[in-house]
Amino acid sequence: MHGIQYFYNMILSSASALPYKPCRIVSLVPSQTELLYHLNLDEVTIGITKFCVHPQEWFRNKTRVGGTKNADIQKIKALNPDLIIANKEENVQEQIEALAVDFPVWVTDVNTLEDALQMITDIGQLTYTIPGAAGLVKELQNMFVALETTSALVPAAYLIWKNPYMTVGADTFIHDMMRHAGFSNIFANKSRYPEVSIDDIKVSGCAVLLLSSEPYPFKQTHIDELQKELEGIKVTLVDGELFSWYGSRLLHSPPYFQKLMQQLIES
Repeated sequence: MHGIQYFYNMILSSASALPYKPCRIVSLVPSQTELLYHLNLDEVTIGITKFCVHPQEWFRNKTRVGGTKNADIQKIKALNPDLIIANKEENVQEQIEALAVDFPVWVTDVNTLEDALQMITDIGQLTYTIPGAAGLVKELQNMFVALETTSALVPAAYLIWKNPYMTVGADTFIHDMMRHAGFSNIFANKSRYPEVSIDDIKVSGCAVLLLSSEPYPFKQTHIDELQKELEGIKVTLVDGELFSWYGSRLLHSPPYFQKLMQQLIES
C-alpha cells in the first residue's frame, strides 16, 4: 500500500481498512493537522502536537499531546482515539509502535508532490471526506501544472540547519518542491539531510542559497554572514512551510514560488 513502509499491530494497511467513520482523531503531523481542518473535521479532531500551529484556533483550543518527536503517549491514550495519523519521517517509529498496540494508526510517507496528493486522497477516504479531498487534489494539480516552466532550472542549495549546516538530498519532499519552484538542487547526489560546508557550496556551481525559516529559524543576520563568504551567490530567506508542508498549505506554494523566482530574477 502506498505510504506505508512498515507494518505492526494496528497499523492500517490501506485507506479502506477502517470500517467506521472516525470521531476521535489525533494528528501527530502539523501539515496533516491543517489538512484535517481544511476537510472540516473540527469536531472529531481531538488531539494535535505543540507544533500544529495552523489553524491558530486549533492550536489555542485543541489538546496538545507533546511534539512530533516526543509524543505524550499517556495523554494520547487518555484521549482514547479511534484514529491516529502519523508520518514515517516526522514521528518516532518506537512511539508509533507503542500507540499501535491499542489504537488504529495511519502512517504516511511523503517525498514528492504525487505522494502528497495520494496522502490527501487517502486521508479523505479514511475520514469519510472524499469529495473535499478530491476537490483539493484537483485544485492542487491545476495550480502546479500552471506553475510548470520550460526555462532552465536555477542551481540552488536549501539549508535547513546551522551548526552544522544541513541541506536536503534528492529523496526528500523539499527537493521535489525545489524542482517545482524552478530550482535544481545542487546536492541531489546526496540522501536525506546531509551536513555540508561553506566550501561545499562554493565549489558546487550554486547560484542561489535558500535559507529556510524552519526548522532552524534563519534570519537576515545569517544572510549577511553567508553573503560575505559566498560572493556571486544570491542568499535569500524562504518560507519553510511552503517548501516542506504537504497538506492543504500546498495551496499557497505555487503563487509563492512564482513570486520568489520573480524577485530573484529582478534582484
